[in-house]
Amino acid sequence: MEITQILLEKNVPCTMRDGTVLYANIYRPNQQGKFPVLLTRLPYGKDLPFYSHRYLDTNRLVSNGYVVIIQDVRGRYHSEGEFHPFTYEAEDGYDTVEWAASLPYSSGKVGMFGLSYYGFTQLLAAAERPPHLYAIFPCMTLNDQRNGSFYQNGALGLGLMKTWTLKSIAPDLLRRKHKDVKSYAEAIKKMANSMNRIDEWYRYAPIKDWPPIKELGVAEFFFEFMNLDLEDEVWEKTSIVDKYDQFNVPAYHVGGWYDCFLGSTIQNYMEMKEKAEGKAKHHQKIIIGPWGHGDFGAVIGERSFGVHSSGDWIDLREDLTDLHLRWFDYWLKGKDTNIIEEAPVKIFVMGINEWRDEYEWPLARTKYVPYYFHSEGRANTRFGDGRLSMEKPGDEPVDRFEYNPQNPVPTHGGGTLYDGVNTMGPRDQRWIEEREDVLVYTSEPLKAPLEVTGHVKVKLWAVTDAKDTDFTAKLVDVFPDGTAYNLTDGIVRARYRNGYKPEADLNGEVIEYEIDLWATSNVFLPGHCIRVEISSSNFPRFDANPNTGKTMKDSSETKPAQQTIYHSEKYPSHVILPIIPIEEV
Repeated sequence: MEITQILLEKNVPCTMRDGTVLYANIYRPNQQGKFPVLLTRLPYGKDLPFYSHRYLDTNRLVSNGYVVIIQDVRGRYHSEGEFHPFTYEAEDGYDTVEWAASLPYSSGKVGMFGLSYYGFTQLLAAAERPPHLYAIFPCMTLNDQRNGSFYQNGALGLGLMKTWTLKSIAPDLLRRKHKDVKSYAEAIKKMANSMNRIDEWYRYAPIKDWPPIKELGVAEFFFEFMNLDLEDEVWEKTSIVDKYDQFNVPAYHVGGWYDCFLGSTIQNYMEMKEKAEGKAKHHQKIIIGPWGHGDFGAVIGERSFGVHSSGDWIDLREDLTDLHLRWFDYWLKGKDTNIIEEAPVKIFVMGINEWRDEYEWPLARTKYVPYYFHSEGRANTRFGDGRLSMEKPGDEPVDRFEYNPQNPVPTHGGGTLYDGVNTMGPRDQRWIEEREDVLVYTSEPLKAPLEVTGHVKVKLWAVTDAKDTDFTAKLVDVFPDGTAYNLTDGIVRARYRNGYKPEADLNGEVIEYEIDLWATSNVFLPGHCIRVEISSSNFPRFDANPNTGKTMKDSSETKPAQQTIYHSEKYPSHVILPIIPIEEV
């Protein structure tokens, strides 16, 4: 029987092991009995519907027989303590799960759900193995702050870090700092003025002195992070990449082809499936739609993928709330919902705009095919002579461009998360491809459909005259009318090309770089072309490398870099595409 009345208890206290009290809103059925609990822990305000009820109908969860608990994490909104991103979430998550299980109306079984930061609060808690946590549903989240969130392959996620701190975190910290109405209003006005000028503030260096945060006198963690080296062990304290074998609960992962955490979402699924214990090892699932971060609509960027692509009507069958209910009904109520028998992988294939079930990731039938770069030395701009084909290069001239950190290539769509106008998703790249500092390699128009589904990488042989620099790559689907929609992209910082331990300054040598473009699923239709862009910046998604051996974090000095890209028999630069044989489509 569906529950028709819901009780709401606000600011219910929960005491952590160190005595800090965190507060939660509890939504529960207005009837006698014990019910399983669905818990989420977030830093954005449990009373703000945009976050607390963002992508799930939490009232419907209660109506289907669950207690829903939404808690402010430590140091946020009503909860006590000091906020420091992710630092306390593992232990606090454990304590909150066990508290939730002990409530008089709880059945003793707890599940966790949430997106982004509150996707990671699930994973950090689950790694601690609270006894009463039975299942989780992490959505579009991370696994290490250096892996696709605050950093990506050594490059700082500048736009994300700055706007997340200033816009999402600072306001509540200002409320805590300023007790009188007048001083709080003045501080908020100062913050708002900075947000209104954010395009200017993106360019400010050194970031370690960034005025919009420094002048507010809050969020000191921002400057702590700016002063940390990537190899610092502090990062490991909030990472789960070495803890996958500690997980013992089933997880259903949600990702988006245009999500800023796509790489970590896929890695979480793959690693847990391989290393987790017991039922967790055998019960990992993942769904990836044509979505951006927290955006599950049918329209993303400048493309519409059809109403069936939406999280409100997945494959014209169910919405995300229904999917959560089927998952938690099985694990927390013991109902036969058929969800366990379903394929572990569900992906949306763009181009043909169809959902498809798969039984592994990467797909076992994948053929990894290199598409090589070619030119006569003038691949600059889409009007140049850059070509892309399966033919290996011979004795070909190099391509050159100048990368000027004072005029970086603008970010235009992609898996982004920063404040600005139309920043996310697939967007026509043609005006970007008119820049001389963008090399463009394009295939001949396809005569038959070609599916690319899986992990995409670029192997690039390059020389720079800088001490340190960046290289970027982007995979693009070019339509018959010339429209060029980005599919996925990546970046590598030369100093961190081999991991978190920095390499020595460059000295004009030819270096082989691997640029991880994460993953996509797209059918290039007949008449379409495959295109790869190569450059050295993607700003403000990533900080612009100043080419001096320092970074925007600690220096404002820059110098132009002369970049040389090889594509020859000895140095065969190419993109590796995961091709799905057409007969299997």
